[in-house]
Amino acid sequence: MPLSRSVCRLQTLLGQAGRSLRLARVSSTPAPGGMDRGNVISHKDMKALVTGGKARIIDVRLPGEVANGHIANSVNIPVAEVEEALKMDPETFKMKYGVDKPRMDDENLIFHCQMGRRGAQATEIAMTLGYAKARNYAGGYKEWSEKEGK
Repeated sequence: MPLSRSVCRLQTLLGQAGRSLRLARVSSTPAPGGMDRGNVISHKDMKALVTGGKARIIDVRLPGEVANGHIANSVNIPVAEVEEALKMDPETFKMKYGVDKPRMDDENLIFHCQMGRRGAQATEIAMTLGYAKARNYAGGYKEWSEKEGK
């Protein structure tokens, strides 16, 4: 039985017993079809990281979308290129995107798109490749531009 099904079965059994238990993720690979809440960043936390210059932000929208506005210091890597980009050696990545390649242990590696779906997809790809602390800004550029007026 796959691990994700085993965990779900265990959660069901515990739930039926009326007990509450938080299970730790055994692997850095996300369960198919979704991320847990620890991999999503709020607007408030995103703003603090952007303001402090501590975020590694990857905008996974298409270049035409990015041309209409973007979050400061974000790097555009369309979602279709994320896996290939994260598999590049650091030198090739820097030549192509103009910034250092994220490290596997980067605390503030954040993906975003317009409204969250492609950002979640990119975050899952990154996590599958070993970027265990990657997060998705689910509000995306839509929420950012509404709240920041940009």
